[in-house]
Amino acid sequence: MNDTVNEQAKDPANNKAEDKSEFNWVTARAACTPPKVFAELRRQVEEDLKTRNDLRPKNAPYEFSLDGNIDQFTVLLKAKDLNRSITFKLAEQAIEVLDDQGNPMFHVTLTMNDQGECKLHANEQEREYWQVRRMALEDLMF
Repeated sequence: MNDTVNEQAKDPANNKAEDKSEFNWVTARAACTPPKVFAELRRQVEEDLKTRNDLRPKNAPYEFSLDGNIDQFTVLLKAKDLNRSITFKLAEQAIEVLDDQGNPMFHVTLTMNDQGECKLHANEQEREYWQVRRMALEDLMF
């Protein structure tokens, strides 16, 4: 019997319950807040804009840019006769996505699931960061 206990101690696959007891849910939950997710979303949108601008043809008559502050940022499409935008706004319990008229497109809420993962929800579905960015920016960028 002692051999079985020792084998379990050596094999992490047999210690799944023990691994979960070590999970620091307080730290994970503190990272799952609208301000922290908003900052990460902004960082990823900046990368998307860089990629999209790099994909433009030479001498393209349009450009994508980002403007904003700590609790709001706007993705801008600038062209000769066209200016469109999408705004991401940090609210108290969510992240709002607005069209260029200021109308709500959708909002993102957060939950922490039983696996300790921070999950984004938009349009009543669980979403990954890239899916939220695509929902907001695909029509503007393409």
